[in-house]
Amino acid sequence: MLIAFITSFGKRIVPALVIVSAVAAYGAEAGALRVGAARIDITPPADALPIPYTSIRDPIYVRAIVLDNSVTRAVLLGVDLIGIDEDLWADASKQIAQELQCPTENIALSATHSHSTPYPNWGGPNAPPDPNLPAFRAKLKAGIIEAVREAKGRLQPARMGFGTGATYLNVNRDAIHPETRLWYQGPNLEGPSDKTVAVVEFETPSGEPIAVYVNYAMHAINFYMLGILSADFPGATSRYVEQTYDDKVVAIWSSGAAGDQNPLYLRPHYGARAAKGGLGNDQTGKAMIAGQPQDGNADRAVDILNKWVDAMGRVMGEEVLRVMGATQRTSSEVRIWAGRKTLRCPGRDRTNTGREGAPGTYVDGEPVNIRVGLMTIGTTAFAMVNAELYSSIAQRLKKESPFTNTVVVTLADGAANSGYIPSDDAYGHNTFQVLGSRLKPGCAENAIVNSELDLMTESMK
Repeated sequence: MLIAFITSFGKRIVPALVIVSAVAAYGAEAGALRVGAARIDITPPADALPIPYTSIRDPIYVRAIVLDNSVTRAVLLGVDLIGIDEDLWADASKQIAQELQCPTENIALSATHSHSTPYPNWGGPNAPPDPNLPAFRAKLKAGIIEAVREAKGRLQPARMGFGTGATYLNVNRDAIHPETRLWYQGPNLEGPSDKTVAVVEFETPSGEPIAVYVNYAMHAINFYMLGILSADFPGATSRYVEQTYDDKVVAIWSSGAAGDQNPLYLRPHYGARAAKGGLGNDQTGKAMIAGQPQDGNADRAVDILNKWVDAMGRVMGEEVLRVMGATQRTSSEVRIWAGRKTLRCPGRDRTNTGREGAPGTYVDGEPVNIRVGLMTIGTTAFAMVNAELYSSIAQRLKKESPFTNTVVVTLADGAANSGYIPSDDAYGHNTFQVLGSRLKPGCAENAIVNSELDLMTESMK
């Protein structure tokens, strides 16, 4: 199906083509819900850490929640990784589908986006080969399959509930620098930002928690560029919830639309980087710690950061626990439906340099492919995109969604060749996310929202 439309951007009229190059949808009748969950440690050995890591702060995991309603099966997966590349997604999805005897559309595999975890080609295409990365990838893929297998083996009668809370730990990061008056990455308290903590709980018929799926929009960058391997605050949140229940519960963290969302409190992060001599020309970091007391002792600065990340996990975890305790409406009979589309938008290649502050110059580039997916479990819709969305796109989608409960999951099911996906109104922001995006303005926001809404309509037939 080919859709052509014209959209306005500023005073220009920008032609935008959207090609729905693949459409797949799988529906089923409602049935009695069974749920199983598992957590598998995928931390690489301390003596074989991928580049650039030199130490381990906390373990990283794969977490799986397998669902069965006697008609079909599905799985929600969360991995403590900065991202999931296309090859890993395709290979793992094929094996999971065989394990569960379900379509690949019924698999929701997403990354927590911790910036202190390994990712292929982290140093770029010209980086030296990493001798430890292949072993980690093998352990990672094996961990994904094992988590699904163990969760399937623990299937038991269950019911699910949905609730929302809020935390004010995130902030829009497209900002005007107070001194230069140029765009930069900094706290913008007036910018769009979704504070919603979405909580999907799975429990036994008697009310004992089995698993919980959490969604919030905030970048996990606290240990970025420090050489410390960590699941960051998503991992701290999951472990806080799990340990509260004596590790009898599996808590998956998923990243909401955090493309323009940073932690509000980043002074501990930049303080640790400054103490380790790694701040460089980072204007954001200099602005963040300007006038603040600093300790030149790197060990003490990292200790402060460690304590702050643990505190973030406790705050987020307590909000998750509060929502779980307040969720009363549950369902044990659910319909599971899933569908997926691949969109194509006009691409661009940047011809000038500079991280932020000045406009970019571009030439036409290869088209950008974006994969969107939808999984519905009862009255809850999981809308998935394989890239980093700006917050206002997700807020718009949730507002227009016909579902009672809608969760927007990003960095799911592989990786688009887009870079960030800014909202249409953000293309005038000369921030690194917008400047580095391969998407021409005027296509992606409407294409994503409309395609997800089309899938939602299809799911209700």
